[in-house]
Amino acid sequence: MEVLHQVTVKGHAALRKLHISCCDASSVVFYWNSLIQRAVRLRSFHHAFQLYITMRTLNCPPDGYTFPFLLKACGHLSSFRRGASLHGNVFVFGLQSNVFVANALVPMYARCGYLDYARQVFDQMLSSSIADVISWNSIIASYMQSGDSKKAVRMFYRMNSLDENLNIWPDAVSLCNILPAFAALRASMQGKGVHGYAVRTNLVKDLFVGNAIVDMYAKCGLIDDAHKVFKRMEVKDVVSWNAMVTGLSQIGRFEDALALFEKMRGENIELDVVTWSAVIAGYAQRGYGYEALDVFRQMVVSGSEPNVVTLVSLLSGCACAGALLQGKEIHGYAVKRLLNVIKNDYGEEQMVINSLIDMYAKCKADDLARKIFDNVAPVNRNVVTWTVMIGGYSQHGGANDALQLFSHMVKQNKPTKPNSFTISCALMACARLAALRLGRQIHGYVLRHRYGKSDELFVDNCLIDMYVKSGDVDAARVVFNNMNQTNVISWTSLLTGYGMHGRGSEAIELFNAMRNAAVPIDGVTFVIVLYACSHSGLVDKGLEYFDTMTREFGIVPGVEHYACMVDLLGRAGRLEKAMEIINQMPMEPGPVVWVALLGSCRVHTNVELGEYASSKLLELGDENDGTYTLLSNIYANAKRWKDVARVRFLMKDTGIKKRPGCSWVQGKTGTASFYVGDKTHPLSKEIYNLLGDLMYQIKALGYVPDTNYALHDVDDEEKGDFLVEHSEKLALAYGILTTAPGVPIRITKNLRVCGDCHIAITYISKIIDHTVILRDSSRFHHFKNGYCSCKGFW
Repeated sequence: MEVLHQVTVKGHAALRKLHISCCDASSVVFYWNSLIQRAVRLRSFHHAFQLYITMRTLNCPPDGYTFPFLLKACGHLSSFRRGASLHGNVFVFGLQSNVFVANALVPMYARCGYLDYARQVFDQMLSSSIADVISWNSIIASYMQSGDSKKAVRMFYRMNSLDENLNIWPDAVSLCNILPAFAALRASMQGKGVHGYAVRTNLVKDLFVGNAIVDMYAKCGLIDDAHKVFKRMEVKDVVSWNAMVTGLSQIGRFEDALALFEKMRGENIELDVVTWSAVIAGYAQRGYGYEALDVFRQMVVSGSEPNVVTLVSLLSGCACAGALLQGKEIHGYAVKRLLNVIKNDYGEEQMVINSLIDMYAKCKADDLARKIFDNVAPVNRNVVTWTVMIGGYSQHGGANDALQLFSHMVKQNKPTKPNSFTISCALMACARLAALRLGRQIHGYVLRHRYGKSDELFVDNCLIDMYVKSGDVDAARVVFNNMNQTNVISWTSLLTGYGMHGRGSEAIELFNAMRNAAVPIDGVTFVIVLYACSHSGLVDKGLEYFDTMTREFGIVPGVEHYACMVDLLGRAGRLEKAMEIINQMPMEPGPVVWVALLGSCRVHTNVELGEYASSKLLELGDENDGTYTLLSNIYANAKRWKDVARVRFLMKDTGIKKRPGCSWVQGKTGTASFYVGDKTHPLSKEIYNLLGDLMYQIKALGYVPDTNYALHDVDDEEKGDFLVEHSEKLALAYGILTTAPGVPIRITKNLRVCGDCHIAITYISKIIDHTVILRDSSRFHHFKNGYCSCKGFW
């Protein structure tokens, strides 16, 4: 040791003297190995290589103890070039059959990212019959580090195979290597087998093995089994407790996780960043953002340093709670402690940046989210970066921005391939805009870029939803029919589509097919079926299904089911029966029930019942513009203009503004939007001229403007002029001007279609060579040859 101290202090000159003074060659190699080993342990890897070079310069031959330390240094530096060079030296000195050297080569190649080379070395060891348990542990650990749990499991079973006749038995390290693989694969039965082996060989008493078993059971969702092992452990450390806290949190038993966390604090067990992060993540997953922030503050006070997982969980909690101010605080903390710090790994920074974009987007601060997104260099944006920004736009009213960003993502110089979540966000934006053309293009992209089976079902369900909401339910059916695998979402999405498009008979056929296919049917399914019956005028069928729901399926009707029944009966004019249903409800009728009744009162001009329904809505605090507008329409239909004025005064007095009607139509060059009386479009002159001509033609066919929908106390001629300027008529005229004959015109309106516009478009469909597909806030209307698919049930 004294000699080593002199060498360390005096450097290479002392080494040469030592080399000369030692007559025994084995003593010289021993000293060199000791120096190299010390350098590696001190993480002075480059110094270790310099020592080796000096050793070789002095013609001192390395032995089987020299290379393992050097190869370990290569692994730490991920230096494949140095490692391969040392491997060549191994052959030069005839040490390729030395088990210690070969065992060091396997993890070196794996850490450098050359797993195939690691496997070749291992296979050579097997063929030379020099492999031992450490060799097997090394190759299994290599596969685990590369994320290939399946290959790790195959190698583990091969290690224990009787066919191999290896007579090698797993040790504690083997079990600690393979148990995380079973956890990753959710292979609890195989994990139990290893647990049994650990009990038989008494390895279960090893702290690390015990921790690995607890963690395996917890991650497989078998938390009770994990707890049994945890209780039987004679020695526990913070890792043991963390495995239980994390496991309980991940399966939703957060109260138990919190109780265990408090027990740790009560027993003065030192909490580490994993413990704190598990509790913070648990609160965040449950949407308790403020509670997560409280725990974070306690963590900082305790002196524990948050890591990336902590910050990502915190930002998720802020997003769930809509806690923008607190999210900004975490942003500030991240900037000070993590972001733009030279020593930090950029992959970790990117996780935080992506979480920041997601948090701001979900807190409806799209401008701040976009600023962070734009500050990320294009080369550094990964698929998650794009997805959280596109998803934020899609979910919060920025569908056009979402689609523009998606287009940029796939068309940039070095395009980023969207994953299934990106595709779903883009399709959601298409569905919101009823942008069928763009939806079809995304569908084409999906077909050209095959996605894995696990993603295929998710994407196909989104495609069904997009086609349904974009007005092409037949295309949705084609997607459904060609799916390799379906789930309850696939069935209910298509079922909803048939209901929205007024194709009640097909909805009923599909529902019967669901029953025959043993697809789980729940309350949501019956809401959709009753909705379909309501929008198709199938009153008797709806009543039958309402009875079947309880009698055959044991589903207790909820408020939504009663609302559907009120809507069903109300649309058919059976308002008294609808009131009977409301009076028989076992729970207090919610706003959705009274809105359904109020809408029916508008259709059938029942002023008294309409006033009653609106008063109930106001009692429930449902003071949105729709309630006042429906009541105003009812009064206007009854020509009670003073009441119309009174309702308008109430709206003004309470600060409620009526949403302006807006319609948009897809043209060749994009989407054009129109408001009532809109004259801002470059083709306004042509639009109004065409509308005047269309009105003249359909009046000759028998069209009479329904002036009840012009809510002004003026003469009928003036009302007719007001009606011509409604947004859906302007959109239709633009569609006729810009769409080739025979091509469907697709219009979307943000409110219910005006009754007069519905009548007018029905007449216009007789004289134009287009099918008109109009989506309003309630359903789809398909106009063709003087007929509408809604059959008057809208």
